[in-house]
Amino acid sequence: MNRLSESMMRAWIGLGARYLPFADAATADVPLSRLLRLSLFQVSAGMSLVLLVGTLNRVMIVELGVPASLVAVMLALPLIFAPLRALIGFKSDIHRSELGWKRVPFIYKGTMVQFGGLAIMPFALLVLAHQGDSAALPAWIGQLAAGIAFLLVGAGLHITQTVGLALATDLTPEERQPQVVGLMYVALLMGSIVSALLFGYLLENFTPGRLVQVIQGSAVAILVLNGIAVWKQEARGAARPRAGVRDPTFQESWSSFIAGGSARHRLAALGLGTLAFSMQDVMLEPYGGQVLGMEVSQTTLLTAAMAGGGLVGFTLASYVLSRGFEPFRMAAIGAWVGVPAFVAIIVSGAISMPALFVLGTLFIGFGAGLFGHGTLTATMNHAPADQRGLALGAWGAVQATAAGIGVALGGVIRDTVAALTASGPLISYAAVYVLEVILLLAAIVIMMAILRRTTSLGAGHTSPIE
Repeated sequence: MNRLSESMMRAWIGLGARYLPFADAATADVPLSRLLRLSLFQVSAGMSLVLLVGTLNRVMIVELGVPASLVAVMLALPLIFAPLRALIGFKSDIHRSELGWKRVPFIYKGTMVQFGGLAIMPFALLVLAHQGDSAALPAWIGQLAAGIAFLLVGAGLHITQTVGLALATDLTPEERQPQVVGLMYVALLMGSIVSALLFGYLLENFTPGRLVQVIQGSAVAILVLNGIAVWKQEARGAARPRAGVRDPTFQESWSSFIAGGSARHRLAALGLGTLAFSMQDVMLEPYGGQVLGMEVSQTTLLTAAMAGGGLVGFTLASYVLSRGFEPFRMAAIGAWVGVPAFVAIIVSGAISMPALFVLGTLFIGFGAGLFGHGTLTATMNHAPADQRGLALGAWGAVQATAAGIGVALGGVIRDTVAALTASGPLISYAAVYVLEVILLLAAIVIMMAILRRTTSLGAGHTSPIE
């Protein structure tokens, strides 16, 4: 390499380290290339989520003619596994293999469970769609097969995400964890965006055979991505079985975790905030169409606006938290941003102002990004070294369960209010948004109490919150 080439290479490396988002997450022991490779498990997670919630949701209802109620049940099945994320994280904390690994075996197990679910899913869906075509084929066979496939994919996704985040925490020092959280979120978002575009292109001319190819191709892609992600990430030998050493039980570890650091109150605030930000997920586009009279081409941009706001929120949170800002205070700021954003949504319908509606949607995503980053970073920072998997599993369990309940509850409340009132659609939607504001205020009250307690303990005082 001549001097000019060498100078250009050094300048490029310096430019990338300075301006590439989350490049400062790297350390001498864990370079950026290694972190980017590890983040591939989030790319595969984004692929799975888009496939389940987006692509298959539409294909099952439109192309395959499956009843919408049955589709909703299938999509809700992965939530059954969400509360077990705390147990999964705990098991990865105490696991000891002959190869000396703790986290990697669980990521491989989760990947294979996902692979199995995706391998049988297309055939199960085709049986489900044509279950009435043959009298010799009972209807429950297609329903059972599809239910098992969705449950396996959800279970594998929860295992992989929980243990993958715990591995990322193991590899990075505390001062770099905010940037790592941001990097993992961006990887999830990029995986979702690229997968959505790719699936839409591949299924543009839908055929049953093409559906089988796309889903099973996704299974292979997830297997490859997760294999590359964990390759040589965890050192061998540190977690070999030890004779005569008793590991704590889950009950003992959970009691220890929940008793320290206001963990119970942190999880309560996380649940309330996530519930508030999730209830409107299925109502944005219908609200724009029914209340504001927006065209389909206009309402489809709302999801992009929310995702863009979330990306800006995560990026800003990574920058601020990396400079020592209190993570839970960042989460509280995100909740405060959400309050006027939801109010703007309500007002936009009352005065028929679509621009205010789009602005409110953007700030909902921004507030959710600040809130999610703050709560996850606080969980990583407060997790003891021997309970990182348990702590992140508890965060994931509460977050995923609250999000699922929020989506379902938002639709139920909207339909119930619409059935009980003879007024226009604005009232039924506004009822949900008002409840979301109340939930955010409740989460803020809990977070403010936690922050006051943290401040008083730092000053050498006690607080009655515990």
